[in-house]
Amino acid sequence: MQIIKAKNYEEMSEIACSMLVEHVQQNESPVLGLATGSTPEGLYHSLITEYRKGTVSFQGVTTFNLDEYVGLDEEDANGYQFYMNEKLFNHINIPKRQINLPNGVSADLDKDCSDYEWKIQEAGNIDIQVLGLGLNGHIGFNEPGTSFLSRTHVVDLDESTREANARFFSSIDEVPTHAISMGIASIMESKKILLLVSGKEKAEALYQAMNSPVSEEFPATILQLHPEVTVIADELALSKVLESYGEDAIAHELQVK
Repeated sequence: MQIIKAKNYEEMSEIACSMLVEHVQQNESPVLGLATGSTPEGLYHSLITEYRKGTVSFQGVTTFNLDEYVGLDEEDANGYQFYMNEKLFNHINIPKRQINLPNGVSADLDKDCSDYEWKIQEAGNIDIQVLGLGLNGHIGFNEPGTSFLSRTHVVDLDESTREANARFFSSIDEVPTHAISMGIASIMESKKILLLVSGKEKAEALYQAMNSPVSEEFPATILQLHPEVTVIADELALSKVLESYGEDAIAHELQVK
């Protein structure tokens, strides 16, 4: 793992943005894996800023989102299609046909999962996958206990995940109990992974992801086995890692910005 320490959330977002922009500029048909939630919002804001400045065009970009709630359609303000439109897609020049998200209202969820997996592989797999980190170690909506061999699938959401996401809904009762998520094996086939982590509340999860034995009980530990993972984390999120090892002890990995 390469670890980049940012001063704060804003710098974390800007560093991630610069990496994605550079990749898009240098490749004719880049394939990006995108995430939702509060963590990547700053990244998307920065990407829109760069597009409006004329720094980057998304005309040739294909995107695949990690997940979508079951039961929420693209018009639902709590759905991830709506989120992506509002936070990114409506503000850049990416063709709609090149945007891919799981279909949470499909009449045949299992078939939609298989089709989504086929689309990812047909695109040549994902060049750069953006990930956030759940407090329980989930990546995408792959909760503890998810098989490392999993492909795009329907998941039962852990209660802690529903509670963490309840802030986006009127009450926890409105938070869906199921979602479609890109599988762990699918994520691990991405050529490069950017793990974005911000805030003191994520410090323990990041420490475990980097240092605990690789186990399906803490899904993010699988990232230790990926050949090209870049962790971009702010000082608060890295606090336990630095507390335990110090910057000097991990200097071979830690790039201080």
